[in-house]
Amino acid sequence: MAVQPEGTPCWADAMFGDVEGAKSFYGDVLGWTFGESSSEYGNYTQAYANGKAVAAVVPPMPGQEGQSQWCLYLASPDASATAGRIRENGGEVLMEPMQVGEFGSMCLARDPSGVVFGIWQAGIHEGFEATPDQAGAYCWAEVFTREPEKSDAFFPAVFGYTAKQVQDDNVDFRMYDLGETTVLGRMRMTDEFPPEVPPYINVYFTVDNCDDAVAKATKQGGVLRFGPMDSPFGRFASLSDPQGANFSVIDITTTAGEMPQSVDVS
Repeated sequence: MAVQPEGTPCWADAMFGDVEGAKSFYGDVLGWTFGESSSEYGNYTQAYANGKAVAAVVPPMPGQEGQSQWCLYLASPDASATAGRIRENGGEVLMEPMQVGEFGSMCLARDPSGVVFGIWQAGIHEGFEATPDQAGAYCWAEVFTREPEKSDAFFPAVFGYTAKQVQDDNVDFRMYDLGETTVLGRMRMTDEFPPEVPPYINVYFTVDNCDDAVAKATKQGGVLRFGPMDSPFGRFASLSDPQGANFSVIDITTTAGEMPQSVDVS
């Protein structure tokens, strides 16, 4: 795949205290297979769907043990320049841009509302190899935040997104676009989210059958948080894996209802 335009979601990984447990869980639920762990890069282990790279799992570095969570990386042609814009717009750089061999350069950051995300400047590793319509592939992501006005100011300022607000009295949902392409959603977290759940980016992975994926996940010790539910975009469900990382699964072939109306936001 060609290097993605700046701000395009291009990779996802997660730290797990029990990497073998994570491999077993996601292998069963999403059909992933795993490459050799790279001891040179902290035992970073890539996951594959039908031989195409879709994500990675890694054990925590000393001092970084804590709740597992998925990290979404946004493409950048210059990680240092992006890090500068993150700071200029009230964000926090958690890990300075770092060269990862010939694979590329990475950076970790937090938006002003507390959402953690990554930056990836591609070298030989350009990101996701599988397209969103393939089972097991990354499909979509949403910024979940209690302070949407902060995220809505920050992400377009840093990445040049334009925004559309969905016309729905029941949810505060916005879409971030690059040109004609919608690349990311933003959802206001309601009181239904326990206060101990921090803001985060929820990643969606494609599955052939949402209900089957949920059944496998819960049998493996995952927790169903929401759904399964039909939508115009597909049948989806939100889950937590056995180590506490939140994610969603979606069957994009099973759709119901009308596409929501939206208005451009200046």
